[in-house]
Amino acid sequence: MKTNTAVKTLQHFIGGEWVDAETNATFEVLNPLDDSLYANAAKGTGGDMRKAVAAAKSAFSGYRETLPKDRERWLLRVAEIMEARKAELLDCLIDEIGSPIQKAMFEFEKGLTMVRAAAGLCRNVRGETIPSDAPGKFSMSIREPLGVVAVITPFNVPLIKTTRLVANALAVGNTVVHLPSEMAPHLSLLFASIVAEAGFPEGTYNVVTGYGHEIGDALTGHKDVDFVTFTGSSVIGQHINEICARNKTRNTLELGGKSPTLVMADADLDKAVPLAARSIFMFGGQACIGSSRFYVERPVYDEFVKRFAMITSKVGMGDLRDPNTVIAPIISQRQRQRVKDHIADAVAKGATIVTGGEWEGNRCQPTLMTGVTEEMTVCKSETFGPVTSIYPIDSYEEGLEKANDTDYGLSSAIFTKNIDRAFHFARNIGAGMCHINGPTIHDEAHVPFGGNGESGVGREGTDADMEAMTELKWVTIQL
Repeated sequence: MKTNTAVKTLQHFIGGEWVDAETNATFEVLNPLDDSLYANAAKGTGGDMRKAVAAAKSAFSGYRETLPKDRERWLLRVAEIMEARKAELLDCLIDEIGSPIQKAMFEFEKGLTMVRAAAGLCRNVRGETIPSDAPGKFSMSIREPLGVVAVITPFNVPLIKTTRLVANALAVGNTVVHLPSEMAPHLSLLFASIVAEAGFPEGTYNVVTGYGHEIGDALTGHKDVDFVTFTGSSVIGQHINEICARNKTRNTLELGGKSPTLVMADADLDKAVPLAARSIFMFGGQACIGSSRFYVERPVYDEFVKRFAMITSKVGMGDLRDPNTVIAPIISQRQRQRVKDHIADAVAKGATIVTGGEWEGNRCQPTLMTGVTEEMTVCKSETFGPVTSIYPIDSYEEGLEKANDTDYGLSSAIFTKNIDRAFHFARNIGAGMCHINGPTIHDEAHVPFGGNGESGVGREGTDADMEAMTELKWVTIQL
């Protein structure tokens, strides 16, 4: 991977080597804070992708036979190198995708946890003994790696997604071809250099950079790809799901969200309001699990809005390396326009902006809206910015009904002191994740992370990935 002190030049990582695109073409990666040129990255082609898949397939036959202690050692070494290169990874998160330092630190620590948890997974790829009706027959199941895993990651949490999905795939004996977001290629290439330094065999981890709409199908539709895991929009997820269905390729999809939070009259607002702000404004609202819908019981509605607005008006928008900064720049011009359109449409149709709504450079001020109705785009569609709507409700039952009135089903939350109501919500909310008296934004390495409906297919996490990325085989021995 070639670099210089000014603009970086990024290459593919295929078969253990840094290589240019087969056409020598590159594309520009911009710093979202000011749209300055951050890097020129290799613009991958279908041919580049096929080379990467071939390298991964060739490496698989040997890598699948590696011992758990070897994969465990390599992964723990990855974590050690990450710690040694912490400053480099943080700088990348800040300058390539616009992460405020606190979010970058959070992502770095979470990435370390993902890798270390994957190291523990190496010794837990297990089958079981099975009772048999046949006399003298010993029956058991064993788990085997699938082969080549295609990993497609987003821009918003590239280190978390890369470490989790790549490390879990490698932990259970698969090889990987990785297509990172065209807005965050450098982060994944840094991770590739760390994986190589840690001692993983050549070809076990390959990274091809480029535009997903140009080369994504060459990866997800390749006959030698045995599993696809994708994080991104619901529209692209549906496209990938259709390709995988035609080829009978297993997959997990972690897609968009319109996550609701209920605030009941008995909620502790001193705790609920700061957590509410965290659940939507972290990384400028560019999080699929961000809470973009708040349903608040009328007895505390006015107070909740007042307190939420007060906190929102003080959310930091300064230097990204200032620990007090929270709001990040919106990643691209196309996404900035989406946020602007959602706000403008809501205002034109009668919504009230309680606070925010203006722009400072490429950053949207944290925005609270009331009076949002169903004919407004922001009501049902994912904005992916620091924008949320607050709705009054007259009862818990009304709140639950409205929370479930969505095609998405990723994360959810409820603030209440009533344990019966809290568990009723957890059992009846149509989301893959539910947090009681906590924010919708939460993740851990070993939990079943994922959603329902338009929010995805399957779950991520050590146990979930172990099951998804391995194949059970039944074996009998006649004694």
